[in-house]
Amino acid sequence: MESKEEAGFSFSSPLPLSSSTRWWSKETVAVVTGSNKGIGYAVVKRFAELGLTVVLTARDVGRGNKATETLREQGLRNVHFFPLDVSSPASINAFVSWLRTTFQVLDILVNNAAVSFNEIDENSVEHAETVLRTNYHGTKLLTESLLPLFRPSTSVSRILNISSRLGSINKMRNLGIKATLQKENLTEQEIEQVVEMFAEDVKKGRWESRGWPEIWTDYSVSKLALNAYSRVLAKRFENEGVRRRRISINSFCPGFTRTSMTGGKGTHTPQAAAQLAASLALLPPQHLPNGTFFLGFGPYNNSRL
Repeated sequence: MESKEEAGFSFSSPLPLSSSTRWWSKETVAVVTGSNKGIGYAVVKRFAELGLTVVLTARDVGRGNKATETLREQGLRNVHFFPLDVSSPASINAFVSWLRTTFQVLDILVNNAAVSFNEIDENSVEHAETVLRTNYHGTKLLTESLLPLFRPSTSVSRILNISSRLGSINKMRNLGIKATLQKENLTEQEIEQVVEMFAEDVKKGRWESRGWPEIWTDYSVSKLALNAYSRVLAKRFENEGVRRRRISINSFCPGFTRTSMTGGKGTHTPQAAAQLAASLALLPPQHLPNGTFFLGFGPYNNSRL
């Protein structure tokens, strides 16, 4: 995915709500993963304010229920909750089954759930297996499991993967792996092989000398893989969209946002990042790209994230 900065979208530019751009209704169903706090929570709130039916998800049932009730107390009765741990296939199966029974269809998926166990200036790979399972494998499994539920529509269904510039291909120093991931005909199997290669390097203690990204390495590799998968999936639906259902798949880096992952440090709030994410997810069909990586909130000041 090429990085593309969209000058028309910034946290100071709210989504226009004219009749010519508003394609959604209260029947439009959006799912936001990892949304009991931070950017995910703010995206749920923004969607709900705009009148969509929104599903808030969280691993922790208590926190998910509390977040949902907080929004409902603000008059946003169109927010629903169901527990979801994207690192658990059983949890994903239960969620997909509930969504199918409750709403039958899906219009928008925002893959926001992600973990990192490093402080800003740390780079441990102690939890690399969990990071990869959550940020890449789990997100991919959930996405593939939900594909049959996307509504065939002239408005085009949408997937927005909340990613990171740390997963940019220029962060990869291993030229062989970099060349593989840049292939025009890249396959999902090749992405899996790259992820397995990194996991093996971690197990054997040689990851630092193998040319992997230098900052938040396990997180960066997980986002590198997610970005590559997004590109492959976008091409799949670009090729099959005419014959099957149309789905637009894009990625968005929210920049250095003040969340729990950054220890509260950052250049802007989760609400600002969510404003931009929601704008991208709700683009009018005629302006909706496919296979694009949106890099928001530049410049990044002194942050490495």
